[in-house]
Amino acid sequence: MDHAVLYPEQDHEGTDRSAILMMLAYVEAECMRIGSHDAARHAAQAATLVQMTKTSECSTKAGVVRCQPFH
Repeated sequence: MDHAVLYPEQDHEGTDRSAILMMLAYVEAECMRIGSHDAARHAAQAATLVQMTKTSECSTKAGVVRCQPFH
C-alpha cells in the first residue's frame, strides 16, 4: 500500500497575489501592444500597489476590502 504524501497548507494569499500580478502584467502588455499607453501605465501602477499592500493592512467588512492609505 502506498503511503499518503502530506503537503503543508498552501499559501493562498501568496498564490492569489501571484495570479493577480500575472494578470496585471498580461493586461499591461496587451495595452502596450494595442497602443494604449495610459492604460498600460495604470495596470503597472496597480501591480505596484498589489506588491506594496499587505493583507494585514486591509480589513474586510460586509465583503468590501478597505486598505489603509500609503501616506
